[in-house]
Amino acid sequence: MSTKEDCEVLATENMSFEDLRKRARQLESEIDVKLVSFSKIAASYGSSSISNSNSETVALLSGDQMYETVSVELEQLLAALTDINERMNNCPHGSSVAIIHTLQRHRDILQDYTHEFQRTNNTIISRREREQLLGNGRNNGRSLAGLSRRDLYLKESEHLANSERMVDEQITIAVETRDHLKTQREAFKMIQTKVNDLSNRFPIINTLMAKINIRRRRDSLILGMVVGLCFTFMLWWMLF
Repeated sequence: MSTKEDCEVLATENMSFEDLRKRARQLESEIDVKLVSFSKIAASYGSSSISNSNSETVALLSGDQMYETVSVELEQLLAALTDINERMNNCPHGSSVAIIHTLQRHRDILQDYTHEFQRTNNTIISRREREQLLGNGRNNGRSLAGLSRRDLYLKESEHLANSERMVDEQITIAVETRDHLKTQREAFKMIQTKVNDLSNRFPIINTLMAKINIRRRRDSLILGMVVGLCFTFMLWWMLF
């Protein structure tokens, strides 16, 4: 930390609540101005990419330099405002409704500025990545333009060989799929044959089950008659 920053920290440590609030307003004003500049950088970032390569490089470099500078300044200002808000919150200010409302308002402003900075920063980062991708595509196009006809023929031959290999792989997969389907069809035929055999045997099974049911009903009748006779005999013996 530099000597100037040390002095500012020592000064803020001895500030009253009103002094801290004035410092917070000053920082909020500075952040607001910086955010406007940051939004302009985001809006114009990469807008000169349709010109020639030299102007593209110069435009991107200048845009990157401005982005880095303003981004670092905003991060420092937001950190300073965060510190001021914490100091105001830690100051002995009682439980006044107005002071509590003031602290909440400063926290809301800090949160809004932080979200705005992050949103604009993400926009610039995405545009820079897009510019880098487009730059790589243009460089690849220039390198291809410098190839000889023989190299182009070799590349085309390589593409054709890759395409033939992919077609062969697809044909192999199709043949394997056909064999697998044939195996499944044979298995289904075997299952169907077994089901037909079982269905042919069902009449014999039904006849056997009918005989078993007749015998069971007969046994139930005999048992019922025996129980009834025994019960009748017991009643006769008890009464007479």
